[in-house]
Amino acid sequence: MDLRLGDTAPNFQAQTSKGDIDFYEYLGDGWGVLFSHPADYTPVCTTELGRTAQLKDDFAQRNTKVLAISVDGLDSHEGWINDINETQNTTVNFPLIADPDRKIADLYGMIHPNASNNMTVRSVFIISPDKKIKLMLTYPASTGRNFNEILRVIDSLQLTANYSVATPADWKEGDDVVIAPSISDDEIPERFPKGHTKVKPYLRTTPQPNK
Repeated sequence: MDLRLGDTAPNFQAQTSKGDIDFYEYLGDGWGVLFSHPADYTPVCTTELGRTAQLKDDFAQRNTKVLAISVDGLDSHEGWINDINETQNTTVNFPLIADPDRKIADLYGMIHPNASNNMTVRSVFIISPDKKIKLMLTYPASTGRNFNEILRVIDSLQLTANYSVATPADWKEGDDVVIAPSISDDEIPERFPKGHTKVKPYLRTTPQPNK
């Protein structure tokens, strides 16, 4: 399936390490991160799942639920989770989806056409409360995902969903933001009472409005 930013994330039902779930029901009215792994017992993904578990509170603070998917089955998942908990000094506290028939992997376009008929690419989908896909990232097998960047993107998406702003290059929580072009200069004082800097007519910055 050829998914793009802004598309509705397909719903699905699945068996997971935390029991059967309906994806939409699991997310509820919050944000979601769905990320895929080529297979169980892979070294880089072991560190990624461990890191995700360690960031439980960070995701919770952002009203964001995470879940991972691999094309292996539940029995394999359970053994791998034990290894992750042991080697990463954590407890995997989110669902790991079993997808041996590849239905969900195919639904989200996760099958790597040039690698294997049953190996998923290492994708990340960030999904908003209205079930729209807000970000898609795909990593090579040799490069571990940057979870600080995933959290940063969630912060940016949640901020820009509530205010008429965008976040500039290398932005992080607490930095100045860019006022949207749709806001006229005359509207700025009322909309952004903290003040603003007019760098160029099209580039106007203001302190982060919710700080």
